[in-house]
Amino acid sequence: MKTFNEITQLVSSEIENLDWEKEPRGLYDPISYVLSLGGKRIRPAFTLMACNLFSDDLQPAIAPALGLELFHNFTLLHDDIMDRADIRRGCPTVHAKWNNNTAILSGDVMQIVAYQLIAKTPEKYLKQVLDLFSKTAIEICEGQQYDVDFESRNEVTADEYLEMIRLKTAVLLGCALKTGALIGGAGKEDAERLYDFGINIGLAFQLKDDLLDVYGDEAAFGKKIGGDILCNKKTYLLIHALKLAKDQDAVELNAWLSLSDVNPDDKIQAVTNLYNRLEVKKICEDKMSFFYEKAVANLEKVTVLSNKKQELRKLAEDLMSRSD
Repeated sequence: MKTFNEITQLVSSEIENLDWEKEPRGLYDPISYVLSLGGKRIRPAFTLMACNLFSDDLQPAIAPALGLELFHNFTLLHDDIMDRADIRRGCPTVHAKWNNNTAILSGDVMQIVAYQLIAKTPEKYLKQVLDLFSKTAIEICEGQQYDVDFESRNEVTADEYLEMIRLKTAVLLGCALKTGALIGGAGKEDAERLYDFGINIGLAFQLKDDLLDVYGDEAAFGKKIGGDILCNKKTYLLIHALKLAKDQDAVELNAWLSLSDVNPDDKIQAVTNLYNRLEVKKICEDKMSFFYEKAVANLEKVTVLSNKKQELRKLAEDLMSRSD
């Protein structure tokens, strides 16, 4: 069994071997740039780690794993345009460094190349993997649309928010794990258990992101703290704050949400203070722990030796305790 570090080194090496030295440079340089920014490489790592649970031969899963990482990065290019985000992983986003049109077109190429890589799945598993990936890609678009819709809605329920992040974030983690498991020769039930592990760890992962955006360390997080607060993003924290705020707290919270011309630092500090008074941080942490425990239970049911699952279990723990 390979360790997570060995897997990520393999993934990084394979990503570096992808050839973007093509013309026109204006199309391919942004792809090379965004992939050079690194990131956690969780999706390809999950693919190869799931494969490794059932097979010592990771080679058949490498191209699909890279395809999933490329697809994930493609979604970030388009998300950053839609969110008007100028910083990603501590560096300028593609649309900020170049322009919107470049980010759209380079992202489109990344999506197409992602399909080409996933199509290199061994023929025995190709239809299953392609069907799963296509379903996942559509679900991610659905999640993104819900996210956009929520911006213009006054009321969003916690359950609606959880469904949005399931689609936008969790399904790709589930897809990565199930893809690797299938290619490794897992049975149907084990592949599904790993998919569920990915869904639940993905939900916990996004709730952790919500927390870090408010309570994280900016240097470690790689983007500006309080970005969600500044754009009134309907996070799990804000949804519960709106639900719990009464009297003066409600007046103050709604005032900050309705003001357009404000000092960013003042708004971030004021809303964070409201979150603290309303104790929504604990609500978010408790829900994160709920999904984490479900994920661990899913992993425990996978019918391979317990020591083989150790690296996945440790990675899940690290994702929950991370500061970036």
